[in-house]
Amino acid sequence: MIADAGFVALGLLCGTLHFSLLRWNTALYARPGPIWLGAALQLARMAALGGVLTLAALYGALPLLLVAIGVLVARPVVMAVMP
Repeated sequence: MIADAGFVALGLLCGTLHFSLLRWNTALYARPGPIWLGAALQLARMAALGGVLTLAALYGALPLLLVAIGVLVARPVVMAVMP
């Protein structure tokens, strides 16, 4: 039961970081200059989240589901807090 809460917390942490970096990523795409910085950050965000989900899947279906739920719960919270 405690381990389940840890997977949800991991999902919340990763989701918060992933969606918080979305603002910075958008600013990199919107500014004049090289587009590769925005693309590199986007690739890093996706790779990190994919890596965490892959590691959770190694522990089984339930941990993967709990991490994914944490990520999904973090999205509206982060988007509501962003100016």
